[in-house]
Amino acid sequence: MSKAETKAETKAETAEIILVTGGTGTLGSHAVPLLRAAGRTVRVLSRRERLGADGIEYVTGDLMTGEGIDAALAGVGTVLHLAGGPKGDDEATRTLVRAARAAGVRHLVYISVIGADRVPLAWLRTKLDAERAIADSGIPWTTLRAAQFHDLTLTMIEKMTKLPVLPVPGGLRLQPVDSAEVAARLVELTLGEPAGLVPDMAGPEVHDIAELARPYRELRGARGRLRVPVRIPGKAGKAYRAGANLTLEGADKGKRTWEEFLAERV
Repeated sequence: MSKAETKAETKAETAEIILVTGGTGTLGSHAVPLLRAAGRTVRVLSRRERLGADGIEYVTGDLMTGEGIDAALAGVGTVLHLAGGPKGDDEATRTLVRAARAAGVRHLVYISVIGADRVPLAWLRTKLDAERAIADSGIPWTTLRAAQFHDLTLTMIEKMTKLPVLPVPGGLRLQPVDSAEVAARLVELTLGEPAGLVPDMAGPEVHDIAELARPYRELRGARGRLRVPVRIPGKAGKAYRAGANLTLEGADKGKRTWEEFLAERV
């Protein structure tokens, strides 16, 4: 390939539109600026009308109803699918897949959750069904499963430490990871070739609930609180106790620890 052809190909890649769903959320707020810094044209799907800023185009659409999705995908070569919620991720993803296939999208990147295929919870089943919809779509794809983010872990710990006693689910361990590091990995995958299911991404350390609560309470100057062991019932509890939500070997590990995150946030 000549230098002129290489330059033309690079220019075409840069001009290609990347659609980001969930671009205004926790991951999106990190990923979108990184895509722009890489010189890519970015379009963000939002349920609410927004004005474009910093070279970012915002389009209105609803993945649950399909309204506005075809228009949002016009001219799009790659989709970074970050949108998600407590329910309906499978249906939203099927809507996106149908429209993306019709639009000729060439790469669909998805963020899922470690344990989606091992922990029998309704929410995780929707994530697994979304993974399958993408894998069966006929569109070249990449899926990254990540551990619980520091941000979400903090929200959980804040709520638990406000209770009269601290509930400690027996056997439950978490491997929280920094959302900015996950976003950086997703951007790397988005700019690369479709890779299928890539290694999970988890935090550098594994903690139980008491270990997560301790540094938070120390930073807040809180006094000791009675800890009450609780048992997560059913098959989900058994899966958590077996560590089905963890990837102890073979995962890409983030570098930012829980304590480092707390030091900046609390």
